[in-house]
Amino acid sequence: MEETLFSAEQHWVLWAILISVAAFGLWAEKTKFGSKLSAVVISILGTMVLTNLNIIPSAAPAYDIVWSYLVPLAIPLLLFKANLKRIIKEAGPTLAAFGFGAIGTVIGTIVAYFLIPLGENGWQLAAIFSSTYIGGSMNYVAAAGAVELESGNLLAAGVAADNLVMAAYFIVLFALPSVKYLQKIYPNKHQEIAAKDDNILDQHHNESSITIADLSKALAISAVICAIGYLAQDIIGIGGSAILIITALVVGLASFFPKSVGGIEGADIIGTFLMQIFFAAIGASANIMVVIEYGPILFVFAAVILSIHLLFLLSAGKIFGLDLAEIVIASNANMGGPTTAAAMAVARRWKELVIPAILCGTLGYSIATFIGVALGYWLKTF
Repeated sequence: MEETLFSAEQHWVLWAILISVAAFGLWAEKTKFGSKLSAVVISILGTMVLTNLNIIPSAAPAYDIVWSYLVPLAIPLLLFKANLKRIIKEAGPTLAAFGFGAIGTVIGTIVAYFLIPLGENGWQLAAIFSSTYIGGSMNYVAAAGAVELESGNLLAAGVAADNLVMAAYFIVLFALPSVKYLQKIYPNKHQEIAAKDDNILDQHHNESSITIADLSKALAISAVICAIGYLAQDIIGIGGSAILIITALVVGLASFFPKSVGGIEGADIIGTFLMQIFFAAIGASANIMVVIEYGPILFVFAAVILSIHLLFLLSAGKIFGLDLAEIVIASNANMGGPTTAAAMAVARRWKELVIPAILCGTLGYSIATFIGVALGYWLKTF
């Protein structure tokens, strides 16, 4: 039994801590120092410190509720705009680059899996990391649920390794368009026509238009989708399938009813905050000694995947004559999802790539969990 300042049964205290740390992480990300870490890392580190100082326990019913209820609820909220028909129609060459990036991630995961021993949880970690590097961090959580990896220590170590590698990778991505050699061998029209004074809004919704009706509708639809997903899982009897069913249902709704579902403003804001609470719970359940034990090898595992991803994408881009900016934005969409990809397009003043960045990132949210989980179960057979 852990001897901590607050016990596992003090539910309101633990909920207050989880929500407060999640909110602090989002606020701190806006500061100069916090922006270098990201809200996810700040929240994980915050609760990890509290746990390892014996202030809060590393296991509690509150953390289980986050995993069992908040995460499934967040997934539909983040996918209301996942209209596959629009994505395929409008994304153009960036979509092709995104596809090559996904293939590169799959190849990188297979190589890393056989190159780096991760023990009995290796196939699950392969599923999670491949999902993350096809569609972004939302898929980390969804894939973990689908393969039923619920070890707080492993998940926290994986998130820590992922964020460390990703921080370095984003620096590389921002630097690539400025490399003279790459400018010579790839088309570079987007960089050349970028206007100095462009003022592009990277937000795909107007926050001032969010209403209580929208928020209530978003939560209601998400709750119904989750209920159907878990009822279906009970019927078919396959553990972890609820997350996949939930994802398929919401993507189907978003694609066939884009105005009704995609027009609901604010859903992604709720989903993002629920995910932030999840990362705070992950940090709370992490034993620092286990994170130190597993972290370095997971760092190498992630680095191998990303290295092969980038090499494959650059090679495919060269063969098919893709623009350097399209390659960079597609890779960002693979790694970080629509938000970071759109933000990079805005920062680089590639105004024609802002919408494709959002669309490809959203497509990654939609398909990455399925691809990663399938890859993980295939690797499990070896």
